[in-house]
Amino acid sequence: MILQKMEDKSFETELLHTPYAKPDAYNALSMPVYNSAAYEFDSAEQMESAFTGKTTEFAYSRITNPTVQYFEDRIKATTRAVSVTALNSGMAAISNAMITIAQTGSNIVTSRHLFGNTYSFFVNTLAAFGVEIRFCDLTNPDEVEAHVDKNTCAIFLEIITNPQMEVADLNALSKIAKQKEVPLVADTTIIPFCAFKAKDFGIDIEIVSSTKYISGGATSLGGLILDYGTFNWASSPKLHTLAKEFGLMTFTAKLRKEIHRNLGAYMTPQVAYMQTLGLETMSLRFEKATANCLELVQLVEKLPEVETVTYTGLPENKYFELSKKQFGEHPGAMFTFNLSSREACFSFMNKLKLVKRATNLFDNKTLAIHPASTIFGTFTAEVRKTMNVSDKTIRISVGLEDVKDLYADFVQALAK
Repeated sequence: MILQKMEDKSFETELLHTPYAKPDAYNALSMPVYNSAAYEFDSAEQMESAFTGKTTEFAYSRITNPTVQYFEDRIKATTRAVSVTALNSGMAAISNAMITIAQTGSNIVTSRHLFGNTYSFFVNTLAAFGVEIRFCDLTNPDEVEAHVDKNTCAIFLEIITNPQMEVADLNALSKIAKQKEVPLVADTTIIPFCAFKAKDFGIDIEIVSSTKYISGGATSLGGLILDYGTFNWASSPKLHTLAKEFGLMTFTAKLRKEIHRNLGAYMTPQVAYMQTLGLETMSLRFEKATANCLELVQLVEKLPEVETVTYTGLPENKYFELSKKQFGEHPGAMFTFNLSSREACFSFMNKLKLVKRATNLFDNKTLAIHPASTIFGTFTAEVRKTMNVSDKTIRISVGLEDVKDLYADFVQALAK
């Protein structure tokens, strides 16, 4: 029998048959949970080698852990990333990645259409350390190009913005990034890597909130940084010196040898175990949830109480063709819709009986939230306006329930 080449294996097969870094003592089919803070060495010399980075032996679980590393290895095997770093939340992933790249005097080119905490991290936390945030319309390549200069350390975007549902042309942004010698950094949480191949669209650093699709039903918090080894860090204002030693692995070297160690946000082994299990069913759950989402959207948009529905999988959506090109027929399991007023939104949510009033995305259960009063509730009305966050908008994360039941809940909640 002729075995398939590795590159011919499906996502699921590659994932399920990722080998352990070392043989398990009892040949366990599931990676055990290594609840240990530290690890013993046979000699002082071995200990020195581990602590100075000459070997990859485990020393302390704030830095590496066998269970967490196996979770990272599974994702590396299925995405072809050169490195994966698992952290304790999506925001930890964003902050670790951007602190690795940015420095005083540098700037980040991005959109105002961002998740609320990402926006706050940029304009409050990073700005306090002298990093300039340059907001522009990422759907306008000319405007993006005009904002990039020699001090730009990254172009950052969400591949579908939350909750605005905006889609930028990734190939166009990648072209600008390559011409300007700037890394393209993307939060791809809304479309998991079983369905969207970030590297194929020129994304250099991929950031994922593994709390969402991966966790397998909102079981745990986590975040991922995937480095595809595609950017020449010799052109980086901050990392060019380090690039002489590490080349295409410069970002990973800076992240793993300094930033992630010093910030102390590594994923716990318990979470890694749970999310390793979540990975095994992610593609099945994504397929079901996104099919549900499209079916529900097509029903909701016909309800007389609903003013507008925004989902890039609808043919009438202005991003439909670009979304289809980049994400396929089912661009995630999140959509938004507008009612007549904030009061109408609150009334709808208060009447829901099946759909859960909760934050988070891509739980197995369907969730509803009013973004303006929650995720963006501490922002001023003026800032929310610049971010295109309306008081009339409700965001829905579609789960695995029967669509007929979800639709019935919408109908009764909208009834006068």
